[in-house]
Amino acid sequence: QVQLVESGGGSVQAGGSLRLSCATSGDTYRRNCMGWFRQAPGKEREGVATIGRFSGLTHYADSVKGRFTISLDNAENTVYLQMNSLKPEDSAMYYCAAARVSCGAAMRPDYWGQGTQVTVSS
Repeated sequence: QVQLVESGGGSVQAGGSLRLSCATSGDTYRRNCMGWFRQAPGKEREGVATIGRFSGLTHYADSVKGRFTISLDNAENTVYLQMNSLKPEDSAMYYCAAARVSCGAAMRPDYWGQGTQVTVSS
């Protein structure tokens, strides 16, 4: 099994920054790909960023490219999402996710965290 626990959400003004953290545990082979997804009220959940555990390859949604950075600390089993230049449209519940096989734009998570709320005010 895999456990994912997010932290770091909060409220910030437009243009500000936040860093989300996801503490992970469980079978490593089930966490070959790590990612962040988000869901705003009334909208479908969407992928934000992914990173391959061994390849280090990253993928970003077009809406966050150049503003968000995903990183993985294997020693600490923690995934980060650095979010800069935040916009009101970035407001959503952010979820950490893990997948054994799929990654990148095709990531289909096998495990989800509980989520952490990000609110960006104008």
